Amino acid sequence: CLQDQKPLPRDSSIRNLCPYLDQDGIMRIGGRLNLSVLPMEQKNPIILPRKSHVAKLIVLHFHEKTGAHQGRHITEGVIRNNGYWVIGARKLISSVIHKCVVCKRLRGNLMSQKMADLPSSRVTPGPPFSAVGVDTFGPWSIVTRKTRGGVAESKRWAIMFTCLTTRAVHIELVESMSSSSFINALRRFIALRGNVCELRSDRGTNFIGATGDLNIDVIQGPVKHFLDQSKIKWIFNAPHSSHMGGVWERMIGVTRRILDALLLGPKGKNLTHEVLSTMMAEVTAIMNSRPITTISSDPDMPFVLSPAILLNQKISGHFSTCVNVSIRDLYKEQWKQVQVLSDFFWKQWNDQYLHTLQSRRKWTTETPNLKPGDVVIVRDKDIARCQWPVGLVEEVIQSADELVRKVRVRLIVNGKPCTYMRPISELIRLIE
Repeated sequence: CLQDQKPLPRDSSIRNLCPYLDQDGIMRIGGRLNLSVLPMEQKNPIILPRKSHVAKLIVLHFHEKTGAHQGRHITEGVIRNNGYWVIGARKLISSVIHKCVVCKRLRGNLMSQKMADLPSSRVTPGPPFSAVGVDTFGPWSIVTRKTRGGVAESKRWAIMFTCLTTRAVHIELVESMSSSSFINALRRFIALRGNVCELRSDRGTNFIGATGDLNIDVIQGPVKHFLDQSKIKWIFNAPHSSHMGGVWERMIGVTRRILDALLLGPKGKNLTHEVLSTMMAEVTAIMNSRPITTISSDPDMPFVLSPAILLNQKISGHFSTCVNVSIRDLYKEQWKQVQVLSDFFWKQWNDQYLHTLQSRRKWTTETPNLKPGDVVIVRDKDIARCQWPVGLVEEVIQSADELVRKVRVRLIVNGKPCTYMRPISELIRLIE
């Protein structure tokens, strides 16, 4: 149309730019700035279609060389200041920035994957504390003995066992984070709560190859021997993936808040082992009496579903037995009460609690899986982002739903190749 000096169609995307052809046959913007003092490149920039290869090369050039790998607005401004007007530039620039390796390294998002299904141990009724999540927290300073010059202090840690099915908790105090202390705590726990089939925990240094004060090692040594004898299976999450153990991490947070309230003021000073042990027992009772479902406003349903119903076989307003009965009949009535409470808990657990685990609060969409050979950046919280190491995916570990949530990455550390297991939430994909 411009060559034939005809008006542009009404639906033309460049009609409002008043385009014209210069003496070299290049299409430029007519615009309204012809009387300004701007150079010609800015008054009448060259018009380029978004899908042309030349437009893509120009965007790449100014994004990398002049724009210093900045965002869309700065890149678009640099392009226009240099005399180019790309139709639909925002989409093209966004596409170029999205594929830019340097921009991914500077501002790329960490990967995520659709939230996995819950393990069977969390959604299948069973004896309390058959499947357990374990974690440690602390320490606290306590007074061990009084001397003439003051007091002698030592430290205490706590190990929390969380039932994955009933959400009940059990806390054991330990004098040190050593294998012997952990075995004794586990033995006390099993003696009180019964046999354990499955233990789950983070793959933290407090359980594997620890140093310093943390010397529990369940991979080898006496702890592994005790687990083998007790036929307990220990399952570890991937390193640096605390979000995979939210079921016990959440309980640690609630416990800390309760302890903060109990230790507030003078009560938190000059603690002894006996006082701290008593407080831990009270914290356990408070935790196990918490509701695990929403509280009903129905007056005909005054009961609150809590782990204590199953553990203690007690409930507010619990069923009464007749006084004028024989011992034999009384035992029968007590057995019936225990059975009724157990049935009540599991019925409410199935009807009210289990359905609350149905929805995914986050990570609701599937994303493309990582593949062997992909180049990734591995997040390291101890150094600046621009120094995060670049690694190569060697192996992917698929879940039951065939989605990849953890991989083995090869890195160069101090000039030597090393392989690490990492969740994808710690990785940024650079090159597929």
